[in-house]
Amino acid sequence: MRIGIPKEIKDNENRVGMTPAGVAELVRHGHEVFVQHTAGEGSAFPDTDYEKVGAQILPTIEDVYAQSDMIVKVKEPIEPEYPLVKKGQLLFTYFHFASDRPLTDAMLKSGAVCLAYETVQTPDHRLPLLIPMSEVAGRMGVMEGAYYLQKTKGGKGKLISGVPGVKPAKVLVLGGGTVGEAAARMAAGMGADVYIADISLPRLRQLGFELPANVHTLYSSEHNIREELRDTDIVIGSVLIPGAKTPHLITREMLQVMQKGSVLVDVAIDQGGCFETSHPTTHSDPVYEVDGIVHYAVANIPGAVPNTSTTALTNATLRYALALADKGWRQACKEDEALRKGLNIVEGKVTFKGVADAWGLPLSEIDL
Repeated sequence: MRIGIPKEIKDNENRVGMTPAGVAELVRHGHEVFVQHTAGEGSAFPDTDYEKVGAQILPTIEDVYAQSDMIVKVKEPIEPEYPLVKKGQLLFTYFHFASDRPLTDAMLKSGAVCLAYETVQTPDHRLPLLIPMSEVAGRMGVMEGAYYLQKTKGGKGKLISGVPGVKPAKVLVLGGGTVGEAAARMAAGMGADVYIADISLPRLRQLGFELPANVHTLYSSEHNIREELRDTDIVIGSVLIPGAKTPHLITREMLQVMQKGSVLVDVAIDQGGCFETSHPTTHSDPVYEVDGIVHYAVANIPGAVPNTSTTALTNATLRYALALADKGWRQACKEDEALRKGLNIVEGKVTFKGVADAWGLPLSEIDL
């Protein structure tokens, strides 16, 4: 199969779809790999590293799309890429269709096969291609929250760890999944007073046993969240419903109970965000203020640490990319239930319920 790895063109997205080590495996399996010139430089992987393992370097993104049967990316295609996607071409990347109608419409029109990292799900309900970036985003979310808590950055001027004789910051984590657990661990390690909320009592029980002593579990309800917001300094929004739009757990009205200069970090912004007042931001313009509350809603948080993120992502995606390339997407998805759940749009039809529900579109069965 001919596999293309284009350069990411989303604002400050320095990750790349695959490391040279991953490309080496694809080549070893007999596939042709086309890498766009400088695609890996942001992650500290120069063109020469890809050439050494057998990849062909192509000068433009147009060349990569034109010559490839499968495109391996990190982020969803953005508007300049829409015309480049070919009918029948397989796109293997993050999509988050339920929060982006123009992207959904463009991919339906293209006739491509869109296999989304974020909905690949194993029989035990794990999300293997979302986990590595969730672990990065959870950790980074706390770091960014602590940074913007500084008075010079618009925050209330509080040190997340406190100092002897001065209480640490209070961090509320909404959602006890991979992002939430990573965020709670990071915040606890930085010395904060941490509360993690979820609607699953078994999950809260597990987190209570596994997380440090300065992490407290909380059943997630509007009343409980509202009460905690009164003295919370940083909120990490990490709620996820795979492939579907994220519910708003904090409304604009609820901001009124928060102290001015508190920070909301919406790690769920890719799926629409879990704060009513959230809208996507970028690494070049990451924050804005609503009613005195600082909002950080960068849609590609792991892009700030691309070397770590790209390596972690390739570690997770490679086995699936090899299956798709070796067997073709139909056979690979027929044999692997996890991959089959990654199919969101197939040749002009929506095949994932969360996407169909988000936009009121008909849901089609997958013909394998």
